[in-house]
Amino acid sequence: MSRHGKVLVAMSGGIDSTVVALMLHEQGYEVIGITMKTWDYASSGGSKKETGCCNLDSFNDARAAAVHHGFPHYILDIREEFGGFVVENFVDEYLAGRTPNPCVMCNTHIKWRALLKRANAMDCEFIATGHYAKVREENDRHLISKGIDETKDQSYVLWGLQQDLLGRTILPLGGYRKTAIRQMAHDFGYPELAKKSESYEICFVPDNDYRGFLKRNVEGLEERMKGGTFVDKQGKILGQHKGYPFYTIGQRKGLDITLGKPAFVTAIDPNTNTVVLGDEEDLMKKEMYVAKMNYIKYAGINDGMEATIRIRYKDMGSAGTLHNKDTGIRVSFYENAKGIAPGQSAVFYEGDDVIGGGIIQRTEH
Repeated sequence: MSRHGKVLVAMSGGIDSTVVALMLHEQGYEVIGITMKTWDYASSGGSKKETGCCNLDSFNDARAAAVHHGFPHYILDIREEFGGFVVENFVDEYLAGRTPNPCVMCNTHIKWRALLKRANAMDCEFIATGHYAKVREENDRHLISKGIDETKDQSYVLWGLQQDLLGRTILPLGGYRKTAIRQMAHDFGYPELAKKSESYEICFVPDNDYRGFLKRNVEGLEERMKGGTFVDKQGKILGQHKGYPFYTIGQRKGLDITLGKPAFVTAIDPNTNTVVLGDEEDLMKKEMYVAKMNYIKYAGINDGMEATIRIRYKDMGSAGTLHNKDTGIRVSFYENAKGIAPGQSAVFYEGDDVIGGGIIQRTEH
């Protein structure tokens, strides 16, 4: 009988999730390790072999750690679930002229639900992952807050987790810095794991070439995209481009056009296959509309609530106010925010706590 209960730990084979499993095992939890296979790279035609969390070496590393420490380990094939939602959403968003965040979609709709389903089947009270964030209960709600290591904080990608999921979730790494986790890997007897490189690529785009992925997975895309034009904000044609899905808001490099000054992608119109180019100041916006909300700290917001708003993963956040509008939130920044990209996540913070988040639909000014 375990001292703390039974926990299903998502083990990618990397340092963070392995240390989580060993840490909880040492603390007296009854640990079951599970490694999720999300994607078959052979089907995508990429030029790079399987990397990161979905390759055979990672599976073997996770299983070896579990066997060595005496707890069970399973491999869970969720390729059908993952591809049917996350990958389709990824493609559809780019074809709609938006910039998706597949890690958020995976956490929100696939990974945690898959874990909870298997946890229930195995009578596990808890699920645990190697994310750098904290979870706690307060005022009858389950909250997410930033991890103490600001360089590793992953609270941004967890905004979509609903209350039933958070109530069963353990995030042991939120109170540690990465340097401490590397030391723990050494102490547990895995010095090679402590040196293992980390992957920041999208798991199903291992060569980090999303444009190539789209070309390989959307039949006739290049032919359909022919004849697209770059225009300025007045609508004047500046030149030809390769197709609007191959560009993102704020992009400067790789435009293959010379205008005698730096140019940035400021807007994308999928209906006309048009990409608008402008100056850096044209990326500065005062308001945006966010929909598909999930609230964490509170059941909703009060009109005019102040918050720190992050519009991308590495964004440090900007101060502003939140206003209920239709089925979403209108965000008003105190100072203009740069490079707001529809399709990305907007996450609202009160101090270190996540108020909630949603998907950016459009800028309003």
